[in-house]
Amino acid sequence: MKTLLTLTFSTALLAITAQAQTVNFDDAKPSQTPVGWTATKTGKGEPKWTVEKDSTAPTKANVLKQSGEADYPIAFKDDTQLKDGFVEVKFKPLSGNEDQAGGVIWRLKDADNYYIARANAIEGNVRIYHFAKSRRTQFKSATLPVATGQWHTLRVNFIRNRFTVLFNGKELFVAEDDTHKDAGKVGVWTKADSVTLFDDFNYGAK
Repeated sequence: MKTLLTLTFSTALLAITAQAQTVNFDDAKPSQTPVGWTATKTGKGEPKWTVEKDSTAPTKANVLKQSGEADYPIAFKDDTQLKDGFVEVKFKPLSGNEDQAGGVIWRLKDADNYYIARANAIEGNVRIYHFAKSRRTQFKSATLPVATGQWHTLRVNFIRNRFTVLFNGKELFVAEDDTHKDAGKVGVWTKADSVTLFDDFNYGAK
């Protein structure tokens, strides 16, 4: 039975990977929000999402940078609509006195309703939450180092109410939640005064 379950899960991941799409922001105009993305926030504040050149980018030459300050800055890809699949991004926390965070969002209905998995360099953890009517609720966490000034990879595989969170290629935990069941958009996320870079945004539908 264990072998059968493993094969079934592997087959599902292969199907997801086959439909993967990548955004590396290299065709976007610097100092602007990339075309086809909505840059906004949950809560209050003034986020600033811009494409910038960065010599350390995993895929040179551009990255997406959040350098404003808001409760929860978010940016999502307008033409996405995923129910089951995956979302992944490479991110680099640069600075922040309150937070140094980077995350991925999925099944986003609007700026107040979505799932989020994020890593925080100041707190030294990776957590998963749902936002419902702007209210954030955590339902799983793992404690581990998240280095400032280094590129990391954060990924979530989501199928029905089951979410597998991976950090730098290592599976951290599996969580379950039934808050958001419908298809929605995918994107990226930061918190408070985090200055964070993003590159190689990948996603795919099952």
